[in-house]
Amino acid sequence: MDRRQFLATSAAALAAAGFAPPPVKLKKALKYGMIGEGKSPLEKLELAKACGFEGVEIDSPSNLDLNALVEASGKTGLKVHGVIDSIHWTTRFSDPKPETREKAVKALEGALRDAKKVGADTVLVVPGKVSSKDPEENFEKVWERSQAEIAKALPLAGELGIKIAVEVVWNDFLTSPEKLIEYVDAFKSPSVGAYFDASNMLKYGVASAEWIRKLGKRMLKLDFKGYSKAKQWCEIGEGDEDWPEVLKACADVGYASWATAEVKGGGEARLKDISARMDKILELK
Repeated sequence: MDRRQFLATSAAALAAAGFAPPPVKLKKALKYGMIGEGKSPLEKLELAKACGFEGVEIDSPSNLDLNALVEASGKTGLKVHGVIDSIHWTTRFSDPKPETREKAVKALEGALRDAKKVGADTVLVVPGKVSSKDPEENFEKVWERSQAEIAKALPLAGELGIKIAVEVVWNDFLTSPEKLIEYVDAFKSPSVGAYFDASNMLKYGVASAEWIRKLGKRMLKLDFKGYSKAKQWCEIGEGDEDWPEVLKACADVGYASWATAEVKGGGEARLKDISARMDKILELK
């Protein structure tokens, strides 16, 4: 029996015994703001590492000392993998006011520069919010304005080598995989992709795995939480997500990047619980 046959036979035996390896190995992260103990970036990253996480995602703009964060990242080995545009809800790319949209673009450009500084490779943005009460923020106008404004940051994103990751949330915009694909592709830029939350979009009736398979290589990052149609937000692993199928879908499209928790944080005990819940789903332990 040659090595290839041996490996195939061993894998089959493990699967038959209930020890099949996960279809894909994802890297486990959390939002920096979830770390509820520690005063300095070093103390916070040391705690995150002790709780089993490999990376964090930060907000921008924020009052975080980025120099101290970069130093802490180097000392702990924890990667700052992403940046979140922290004002995209209140200062929207789709706002009817030109001055607000201008601020939104400047904030995105600042987040891109911060991402470069800390070694991240994506900036998460929510492109806008459709309002049924305001005709100035209907679907068509949110699409048109947000496309035009986000496009203004594409030259900088390309120059810095940072990708803009469009997230779909409960904003009544891009509520199907097809719409998100159309929106991302409309930029005609390799600097734009999708940030997918496997829980957020259950509300709209399409399985998370189907979203992932349709998004394919457009999916840049993946958020982790728990959502139940009966209980609404719940703990990771207690919702309606079909996590085994989500992981299979990730493997199908070649996604092997970050899985980032986005739930209520806290101190060491809370973070260890979140970490253990993710481990169970990701089969890391």
